[in-house]
Amino acid sequence: MVNSVPDRGYRAATRDVVDTALGRNERPDPVRPVSGGPAGNAALTAWLGLVLLVLFFLEGLTVLDVRGLITWHVALGALLVPPVLAKTATTGWRVLCYYAGQRDYQEAGPPPLLLRMLGPLVVLTSVVLLGSGVVLVLLGEESSRRALVDVAGLRLDWVGLHQGVFFVWFAVMTVHVLARALPAFRLAVRRHGVPGGALRIAVVTVSLVLAAGTAVWLVGAEGSWQHRGFDDPEHHEGSARAR
Repeated sequence: MVNSVPDRGYRAATRDVVDTALGRNERPDPVRPVSGGPAGNAALTAWLGLVLLVLFFLEGLTVLDVRGLITWHVALGALLVPPVLAKTATTGWRVLCYYAGQRDYQEAGPPPLLLRMLGPLVVLTSVVLLGSGVVLVLLGEESSRRALVDVAGLRLDWVGLHQGVFFVWFAVMTVHVLARALPAFRLAVRRHGVPGGALRIAVVTVSLVLAAGTAVWLVGAEGSWQHRGFDDPEHHEGSARAR
């Protein structure tokens, strides 16, 4: 009997996530003039999420052969940065409004508990993954392999950080996508009549323009990575001999 309440709570939380993933648990987002209010925020977040889903899928394909597709890997990674920041801003705004007690967002209610707990991990791992990738390109190959941490046999450089975070991000993002993909698609398709459509199109367009500019800039800066991958064994051997 002692564990029955926590068990019921866990099952209920899991059921909420499953219902959300299947589109059976939609939030009643109020619609407001000009920006659309919570409904407009949800639609914009859904649009950005679908853009990111496509870009992350394409980026994932380059992981299968990073050495051979290094330029594409850098370009697609750069394309992801502005939309990720934009989606973080839209979800962050919703969280801020809800916890600040704004009536419209209070009426809409929060997402399921497990997804609320997962959200910060999605943001953190995405930012660290993309941020470390940008640092790798800007530092170049030699500097990226210098140790950030080298204590008691534990050695970590920027390359190791980028690769290690990827596995954590992949696990977290898999759950996030499974829970959010179908609802995002339904929101993007259904909410064309919500006020603020032109503003949402402008936000998505600006994020994509900035993404293209970021990609051009980073591809031009990739330099020393063009002929070697992030895990080039020949370089590791050369670095070991140099040390």
